[in-house]
Amino acid sequence: MRRSKAMAAVVGVGMFALAACGGGGGDDDDPGVQDTFKEGGAAGSGKDPEAQGPAPEIEGAQEGGTITMLHPDPDAGPDSLDPTSGWSVTDNGILQNLVFRSLTTYRMDQETGEMVLVPDLATDLGQPNEDFTEWKFEIKDGIKWETGDPVTADDIAFGIKRSMDTKDLEGPGAQYSKEFFLGGDKYEGPYVSGEDFEGVQVDGNTITIKMAKPFPEMDYWGAFMAMGPVPSGPAGSPPQYGLKPLATGPYKVESFRPNSELVLVRNDQWDPATDAARHQYVDKWVMKFDQDPAASDELVMSGNEESKTTIVTQLQGSNYQTATQDMGDRVMVGSQACTSFWYPKYDKIKELEVRQALAFAYPYEDAWSAAGEIPGVTRTMGTNILPPGMAGREEYQPVEGEEIGRNPEKAKELLEAAGYGPGDYEIAWAYDASTPEGKAAMEQIKLGLEEAGFKTKPYPYSAGSLYDVWTDPDNPIYKKINVAGVAWCSDWPSGATFIPALFQSDQLYNTGGFSEASIDERIKAVTSMPLEDQPGEWNAIDQEIMTNYFPVVNTGYLNNLFAYGENIGNFTNDSAQGYPNLRDMYVVQ
Repeated sequence: MRRSKAMAAVVGVGMFALAACGGGGGDDDDPGVQDTFKEGGAAGSGKDPEAQGPAPEIEGAQEGGTITMLHPDPDAGPDSLDPTSGWSVTDNGILQNLVFRSLTTYRMDQETGEMVLVPDLATDLGQPNEDFTEWKFEIKDGIKWETGDPVTADDIAFGIKRSMDTKDLEGPGAQYSKEFFLGGDKYEGPYVSGEDFEGVQVDGNTITIKMAKPFPEMDYWGAFMAMGPVPSGPAGSPPQYGLKPLATGPYKVESFRPNSELVLVRNDQWDPATDAARHQYVDKWVMKFDQDPAASDELVMSGNEESKTTIVTQLQGSNYQTATQDMGDRVMVGSQACTSFWYPKYDKIKELEVRQALAFAYPYEDAWSAAGEIPGVTRTMGTNILPPGMAGREEYQPVEGEEIGRNPEKAKELLEAAGYGPGDYEIAWAYDASTPEGKAAMEQIKLGLEEAGFKTKPYPYSAGSLYDVWTDPDNPIYKKINVAGVAWCSDWPSGATFIPALFQSDQLYNTGGFSEASIDERIKAVTSMPLEDQPGEWNAIDQEIMTNYFPVVNTGYLNNLFAYGENIGNFTNDSAQGYPNLRDMYVVQ
């Protein structure tokens, strides 16, 4: 799952969303200060195929009120609400949990706080055949659109077919439906190829999905909005449908200004008896995007009436200590399964030693702090591609005899081994120039690289997301840089949602263009292995990629930093999404 700009920006330069604090240590005399990085790699690994609606009541929950969420990240706001395209953390955290329903979903176990996969539109988590090449999902009765019309199995099948449209609806279906569904490599979705598709069939209330190869994790893929209903015909056609889609969840769209504001109100056609995961305690949700970070923090910390029902999704690190002392446990470090990378262009930086030298030249904690991170709390060092907590993951050091970290002298040795003296090798990258924190982090990276013997050429970019540069070969800056970046979170707790998207040849978010036939072959072979062997194999591929090729510099594992007002009831972290758990929240009246 691609992170939005705030998470990605640190890869290229800096992240202002969790802004500036010089260190990660807590105050031992203040028990409210949290100072431990939280692992999120196993989030969502539990399953309850028999869970049925209504969702268990939240103790003390009350109905009514409005919750306002402030997103300081300028790239967090969606430009479309189309469920087929949703793939960012913010999209999924809001729309998947409040507006749209899918074959399966997650709910929080109120006793353990763990996220558990449960049935949603389907009566269970799906019935696979013996080799996982066919899955059947029986659809529940009683699901309605916000219009009151019934949601049919055909509506859901149409939405699933839509996920293979990579022309008008680029989204996670490009990674999973196209890859795994039978005929998905040729089928271009219903608007181009028609509705007749061999991979998805409907018989009464049952949807059968046939696979091109074994896909034992189809129940997890079923939890994405792209695996839910969309009306066929002109009513569901892109791009118009993305401006006013039809809700199936507890809330519907009242108003939407792309990248700016989304207002959700109660959907009176949602039946809690059919929904095992969601509640409808709140009357209205107001989502504001591209908010000033300082003003957002000041509001939530003020204690005034408006602050009492406000959530800030990215508290600035500079306010961490003060906010924690004043607000106590209403400042929360939220775990997630995410890694950020600097991604050298594989066809431009060809020498292994130069790519390794970058890892020893990068000024990790100085760059994080300048960018607004809290080392040890919102970001921590790593070497593995896969984030901490994922099944099968084992720690390793990819450079023999050396622990990856800031080491300018080691960087110089590696450059010399590659035949380069101080100042011979230029590193060019794009950085977020839209904030002071982005510029400050760039300066730290520039200083660090130059101290380690590199020549530097940073290119400012403030016209939008850095992904606009990293994924667009026609962008003028793309043509000048030799290091790109990517920040990635698991779509579910499996290496299958991490390594292929970033390291298989010709993938959109393989921003460095890494391509090795042997790695492609190993990636494609994993899903044919026994399910119990796959986690270990993903770890082995992780280690082979980094040890033999070192195509990326791991610039840290990520956590969130939330703050919320005193009248927000049952605020919890959805570690499977890396976002506040909106399903179970309420307003204290």
